[in-house]
Amino acid sequence: MDKVMRLASENGLVIFSKSSCCLCYTVNILFSELGVSPYVHELDQDPEGKDIEKALIKMGCSAPVPAVFIGGKLVGSTNEVMSLHLSGNLMPLLKPYYSFN
Repeated sequence: MDKVMRLASENGLVIFSKSSCCLCYTVNILFSELGVSPYVHELDQDPEGKDIEKALIKMGCSAPVPAVFIGGKLVGSTNEVMSLHLSGNLMPLLKPYYSFN
């Protein structure tokens, strides 16, 4: 859990992902379309990936990936991110970390 919190607090937007996960890809594309570049941590390329997955579930993620953190706080997985986006509440969360035109 320490590694999760360290990475989440060091970067404005962090996505814990797996390279083979289609929902992770979808969330990454959403942020790309919004003009932001998250720090993406691929769990399947990290020797501690399984431990990080367990930590994410303990933290309240409904699924271990994608797990999205904004400003060091867990936002959630695909459903939560998409709901925030569709309701217009995602961009205000990102504004402190990215400049938008």
